[in-house]
Amino acid sequence: MSILRTKPIGGEQPSGLKRALGPGSLIALGIGAIIGTGIFVLTGVAAAEHAGPALVLAFIFAGTACALAALCYAEFAAMIPVSGSAYSYAYATLGEGVAWFVGWLLVLEYLFAASTVSVGWSGYIVSLLNQIGWHIPTAISTAPFAPGAKPGEIVTTGAIFNLPAVLIVGLVTALCYTGIKQSANFNTIVVMIKVVVIVLFIGFGATLIDTHNWHPFIPPNEGPGRFGWDGIFRAASIIFFAYIGFDAVSTAAQEAKNPQRDMPVGILGSLIICTILYIAVSAVLTGMVHFDELNVPAPVAYALDKYPSVSWLGILIKLGAIAGMTSVILVMILGQPRIFYSMSKDGLLPPAFARVHPKFQTPGFSTLVTGVVAAIMGGLLPVTILGELVSFGTLTAFLVVCLGVLVLRYTRPDLKRPFRVPAAHFVCIGGALACGFLVIQLSGNAWGLAMIWTALGFLVYGLYGYRNSKLNKA
Repeated sequence: MSILRTKPIGGEQPSGLKRALGPGSLIALGIGAIIGTGIFVLTGVAAAEHAGPALVLAFIFAGTACALAALCYAEFAAMIPVSGSAYSYAYATLGEGVAWFVGWLLVLEYLFAASTVSVGWSGYIVSLLNQIGWHIPTAISTAPFAPGAKPGEIVTTGAIFNLPAVLIVGLVTALCYTGIKQSANFNTIVVMIKVVVIVLFIGFGATLIDTHNWHPFIPPNEGPGRFGWDGIFRAASIIFFAYIGFDAVSTAAQEAKNPQRDMPVGILGSLIICTILYIAVSAVLTGMVHFDELNVPAPVAYALDKYPSVSWLGILIKLGAIAGMTSVILVMILGQPRIFYSMSKDGLLPPAFARVHPKFQTPGFSTLVTGVVAAIMGGLLPVTILGELVSFGTLTAFLVVCLGVLVLRYTRPDLKRPFRVPAAHFVCIGGALACGFLVIQLSGNAWGLAMIWTALGFLVYGLYGYRNSKLNKA
């Protein structure tokens, strides 16, 4: 039963990481991670294929599941202000084996999400450059592999690699390597740009709404996952990707100036702002264009192109999408090295992953590994192979955090909790059930790949982590 040993809470040693982030930077970090591919890309297919105008309800359902999980994250982040996010929380409550499982799945969220979003970024930048007469050949702007017609089948596309995706990951990795403060300042500027663009879309788009496009609000069911309430829940599992990222705030706990006070503000504040923006965008989008027209790569820009009076805003939307996805890649590449850092400090990964750069005070080696792997996957794989794996890893981590808060209320009621989850039994159990329900909605392919990834993770744990765990040696 040694894999169930838990890590003591409190008494953490100095990390060497620089404490430079206040509440404003943490909220911007959360918004930077949340608003990206989900709102600019996935809203179209979710409305056209699954929810129709009821996309608003899908966003509310997914946002509620995230809100329950976010409250649990806020309690943990204030109580255990260390890097590592859900991995560290699981280690303190549910044991080393569960913590390794969660940490390994968080790689799906952060590292794979950086790769996924880099592919979306590539699509937008290529489209924007085409508009101004600069054409990038398909051979170096498309993934060489794509899913085939049969489940689990991979086919070649004839392309060499996705150069723009590789370049953006490389540039962002260099920024993350040189310092948390520089990365946070850049992220804040980018967040301001994309929020302004989204507000402009909501404001101008609201004047062009045709309420006939909202009828029927919930289209009649046409089969499994296609419209009706079944379609709404399927859409919620897809657009859940749009909410991924608020938990990235918790990975910066050891770089926050006052983590006990500021971590809950950063987590909950960023989620609330993004949920309001998402609901407004989905209502305006389905009001401007009939939902069956929205299954396009850039649905927001498509809606604006339908109205010549606001076509000028289409260019800004593409710029906002590019800015939005840049900040998502930034926050994901900031988050993953800090999880590697925590796992290495506990002995579950080689010591190199805990190495802090003497000048920049960042986990330099972990950042480089994250950037190189993310660039390779972004250059070779399409969004469809990566996206659902990201949702699987994230939802599973959220589920464990929700259960962990409740477990710790019984096992360690004596701990100081600067922030307490209200109505803990309802919030924790409700959050776990909601996240579990959304995991079930994912495709069989996603489950199959996730099981392979999990098996590989436990192989690594058995061969290295279990033997070298600091708790094991102690």
